[in-house]
Amino acid sequence: MRSNTLHHLVAIALVAVSLANCGSGRDTIVTAPVINIEMDTVEVVPEKRIYRPTEKKVHDLLHTRLDVSFDWAQSRLNGLARLTLRPWFYPSDRLVLDAKGMDIHSVMLQDSMLVELPFEYDGQYLDIDLKRKYSRFEKFTIEIDYTAKPEELNVKGSAAITDAKGLYFINPDSSDVNKPTQVWTQGQTEASSCWFPTIDTPAERMTQEIFITVRKDFQTLSNGTLIYTNYNDDDTRTDYWKMEQEHPPYLTMLAAGDFVIANDMYNKESGEEIPVTYYLERDYAPYAYKIFGNTPEMIRYYSDLLGFDYPWDKYAQIVVRDYVSGAMENTTAVIHGEFVQGTDRELIDYNAEDVIAHELFHHWFGDLVTCESWSHLPLNESFATYGEVLWEEFKYGQDAADFHAYESNQGYFYEAQYQKKPLIRFDYDDKEDMFDAHSYNKGGAILHMLRETVGDSAFFTSLNHYLHQNAFKDAETDNLRIAFEEITGLDLNWFFDQWFFGAGHPDLSASFFWDDEQKEQQIVLTQTQDLEVNGVFTLPMTIALHYEDGEVAYEEVIMNEQEQLFRFPSEKRPVLVRLDANEALLVSESYDMPEEWWPQLLDASFPFRTRKEAVNYANDLPKERYRMLETALLDPFWNIRRSAVRGILEADSLSQLSEARMMKLLETEEHTATLGSVINALSELKPELLSKEYLIQRIDKDLSYRVNAAALEALAIVDFDLALEKANNYADAPKSNMIIAIAEVYTASGNAEYAEYFERMIRTEEAYNAYGVIQSYGSFISALPDASVERALDLVEEIHDGDGVWWLNIANYRMLGSIIDRYRDPVNEGQFTSPTGDRAYALLQKFRAEVENSTLVRTLNEIE
Repeated sequence: MRSNTLHHLVAIALVAVSLANCGSGRDTIVTAPVINIEMDTVEVVPEKRIYRPTEKKVHDLLHTRLDVSFDWAQSRLNGLARLTLRPWFYPSDRLVLDAKGMDIHSVMLQDSMLVELPFEYDGQYLDIDLKRKYSRFEKFTIEIDYTAKPEELNVKGSAAITDAKGLYFINPDSSDVNKPTQVWTQGQTEASSCWFPTIDTPAERMTQEIFITVRKDFQTLSNGTLIYTNYNDDDTRTDYWKMEQEHPPYLTMLAAGDFVIANDMYNKESGEEIPVTYYLERDYAPYAYKIFGNTPEMIRYYSDLLGFDYPWDKYAQIVVRDYVSGAMENTTAVIHGEFVQGTDRELIDYNAEDVIAHELFHHWFGDLVTCESWSHLPLNESFATYGEVLWEEFKYGQDAADFHAYESNQGYFYEAQYQKKPLIRFDYDDKEDMFDAHSYNKGGAILHMLRETVGDSAFFTSLNHYLHQNAFKDAETDNLRIAFEEITGLDLNWFFDQWFFGAGHPDLSASFFWDDEQKEQQIVLTQTQDLEVNGVFTLPMTIALHYEDGEVAYEEVIMNEQEQLFRFPSEKRPVLVRLDANEALLVSESYDMPEEWWPQLLDASFPFRTRKEAVNYANDLPKERYRMLETALLDPFWNIRRSAVRGILEADSLSQLSEARMMKLLETEEHTATLGSVINALSELKPELLSKEYLIQRIDKDLSYRVNAAALEALAIVDFDLALEKANNYADAPKSNMIIAIAEVYTASGNAEYAEYFERMIRTEEAYNAYGVIQSYGSFISALPDASVERALDLVEEIHDGDGVWWLNIANYRMLGSIIDRYRDPVNEGQFTSPTGDRAYALLQKFRAEVENSTLVRTLNEIE
């Protein structure tokens, strides 16, 4: 801290560490000084923060055997657990297990006969007296008879994982005819211990056996191999699943329900056949290979890329209802949310290959090598996120990969507006806080920068080394650094300190000058980020200087100061300069470029991000706007064409050439998102170009629901009565973009009778579609009488779940916000013109009191 009146500098180094070893010993309190300096006085005020150490290893869990059955009436699991352990190093006569919210009926030691062991249980930890000390060379097996009661637990999840009950019963009494009866688990982060006693830390590994007893008509899935099935006398069936390779307890899973299984196969280099299976609801079983069919090719690609063949004995994927996360990489048995399911028509507009790739890549990064603590979560999630980009690059080309990475980076930049923190964090408030756009999005971008820094061959050779060095073990971030250093011979501490252990990213501004006297191109680069938070970054980059004759000079530079001048002597003046020509850096950019340079950036040979940012910036360049947008309409990649269409819509007018090119796209565009945008733009800018016949054909004949929806919205502009008729005809369309399009038409009608449609869709659609319907519902009721608004508030109260899917809560909050805005008293701040407004505001305050998720808190703050 600096003061203008400070006569001398004071430096104090103080470290006071207190280890808290109660329970599982997870939290270390570090007391660091806060120094307040005024003139010659120094006041040291201790500030406590939490340091999260790696879990202390007291016992090693070697093997878990579970015998489980289900009490569907009470949503409980009846279990018998047999755990084989040994002390990690020091002799021990007591064992502490994680076991959340259970009834513990008995604890026995398996010796020559069962011996009852005394225990204490506080609802979180099961503390067992072993009656004698065991050395690290002695194994012992205990048997625990217990009942898991997930519905009676009071736990919270994160933005990525919205609940943490561990075990979930879906429609257990089969009362909902629109929903199947299922049971499934979700172990990450430490929720496996909600359904079986264990040592619930990512640093533990075990083999396992699970005997699952269910109705005889149900299918089951768990980790490893299905060894056999027994049909019991009471119309139940017991499936025996065995996992012979070690993996962490949080990756243990089971699922049961009425699923149809589609079989596939992956052939290893050794010739061994690995079963690949897909479990889906019956309605979606015919589309199994459309949804998951690229999985064997993905396994082959990742195995070849990493030089490490798929290490497990099978690969299964199952789709469950009401899942609390997008998907989960349980070893050999991935769970997906229902959003991945789709019919042939739905899959035209969206497939979940990025999610499928993400969870598969985890089977090397996360399952084979596991982060040793949640502080090192990016060793799991950053790699899985980058795995998505690698698959896009292989399967769909460089533009597709760059687009995917660009979208991911935007997610990080959004979060960075509110918080900038290190990728590897030892002082998080809650482990669930690690599941954010830093661990996923930023981490994926950092891995790409590392690849660019060391080169492709070195990058993948280093990953191969890391995997072999740490296979079937837990690792920390330094293990990754050391693996890269051992392969490359480079000291990479600077990179890891800056990107893994440092916070934030560079904000980079650039100015360009041609010195005609010196015959040199000059570039001034400035890092404008808050240096007290982020410091100055070291940024290796490639600068491309383009000349009129087509020559390109590539210059390798390193920026390592806040402001630097780079000089590039040349006999000829560049007609374009591109910074970070390889698009390797995670930076926020502000470039003071000559206006005539911008159109050149749309050259199709340039990387995606360069073209994307150029077309996005076109409307800020009045002289070049139309030339740029017209050029971008011919880009080889669909998203650039779509951005051009949106730019034309933003410009609010069509040039003669852009009109001709967009009319051609109406017939030739193959990507449904771009075609939908063309239809929408033309309907707003020049609806007379769209004939009713064309739009009706697109509504009735096109296989893409996205195109159907765009055509319906356009028809509402061309002929509203006809659009309303079509909306009524398609009101029972399956999950698709059509739901939102119909909602928009009903909103425009102003007819309160259509409230039933919104309410039915909100109640019955899965979360991903319900979000959009709720948003439309807010617009729908905005001009209706108070009685309709009160009905909407009734629905908000009915469907609100403070611990539920976070984006649905956001939709509810925003709908409340629109209602509140309608009734705000323009004269008396904080007052409302109707009791309906008072009620809406009271609901918002009630929800605020329940919220802990930072994303939801920000949303509430914005609304108020």
